[in-house]
Amino acid sequence: MSLNHGMNSGLNNGLQPWLPFEWIVAIRFLREGRLQTLFIISGVAIGVGVIVFMSALLAGLQGNFINRVLSAQAHIQLLPPQQVTRPQREAAKSAAPGAALSGAIIQPPLQRLKSIDQWQAVVEEVRALPSVQVVSPVVGGSALVVRGNASRAISVAGIDPALYYRIVDLKAKLLRGRADLAATDILIGTDLASDLAVDVGDKLRLSTAASGSNATAATTTLTVIGIFDLGNKGANQRSTFVALHTAQSLLGLPGGVTSVDVTVKDVYAAEVMAQRIQSATGVEADSWIKSSAQFFSAISAQTMANTAIRFFVGLSVAFGIASVLVVVVVQKSREIGILRAMGISQGQILRIFLLQGGLLGFGGALAGCGIGSVALLLWQRYARNADGTPLFPMVFDPELFALALLLATLTGLLAAFAPALRAARMDPVVAIRG
Repeated sequence: MSLNHGMNSGLNNGLQPWLPFEWIVAIRFLREGRLQTLFIISGVAIGVGVIVFMSALLAGLQGNFINRVLSAQAHIQLLPPQQVTRPQREAAKSAAPGAALSGAIIQPPLQRLKSIDQWQAVVEEVRALPSVQVVSPVVGGSALVVRGNASRAISVAGIDPALYYRIVDLKAKLLRGRADLAATDILIGTDLASDLAVDVGDKLRLSTAASGSNATAATTTLTVIGIFDLGNKGANQRSTFVALHTAQSLLGLPGGVTSVDVTVKDVYAAEVMAQRIQSATGVEADSWIKSSAQFFSAISAQTMANTAIRFFVGLSVAFGIASVLVVVVVQKSREIGILRAMGISQGQILRIFLLQGGLLGFGGALAGCGIGSVALLLWQRYARNADGTPLFPMVFDPELFALALLLATLTGLLAAFAPALRAARMDPVVAIRG
């Protein structure tokens, strides 16, 4: 047997004449162990299919959770400083050593509505940050809504529709009516509308206690122009939206705002951005990660669990490929010895077995992507809510499939390294003698 004879034999088996020698031998070894090759490719395919399915499922689930939580709130909220009372310490300093100290219980003051100082400058400074998408000033407070003999305590949010609707899409949440707020308009939740027996076009009287710089209470009559559903009964019973200037007048904060809502490009970096904004502006900044700590912990736990599953599945795939190639090295030791005696270098032997590992990983990944895609399609078709709608939207991300192919191929190469190194270091005489 000669080198040319081996290459010609490979060509006769249907391999392309332009393939390098290492490819010809690697593919020939895989063909000769068809059953082993089939089993390991099936194992890799199942592993990659599980990884693709779990990754896409978790991404869709997290995206749905994030959308539900953040579709009704901002990523970051800027707030005025809290009012605090500090106890006097002069008496304690002048007391004799060892004397018992007594003091009154310091009760924190009631938090009055207070505007963010120089909020226009703060808005412009935050808006200039590269990761910020939308900045919307809001005036929020409590009021009493009266309709005939019925009354309800509500929360009033004064907004700039052009900005706020880019944070909370109230137009998409409207059940009926319109969302373009004027000075005498109000949007209310569906449960509040049911409690007060009102509909679009009806009038509501709103009144507030004395607050801000006003010494007297304020009362105004507004027209219901739209009824929305935020997906939460409590929010639908309390939440109302009016124009920014209307709320400023009603709540006694002329020209002021009680908060500034901010959205950022990366929702998971909201806490980092909040700290950056607070450091730059001196205004208290709370992110959704801080205010919804339990929810964020649950999302993080899901991500860690999915990472662990992918790691152990990938580890099992690597050990499967490595075990098969170890067997191949033992089975093909005579052929390896002959090739080495013919003058094939250790590097070429190393590449032959590395190619086998890479081909096994790549071939299994291709089949696994197909299995994962079919599983996702079946899930999307049969996993339904009670009303027949999908549980949550799922997106087939091409990057996920490309990453699965790349990682499976690299795993195959790494798994093949030890068997390949063993084959390359074989003594030709010992290998031929068996």
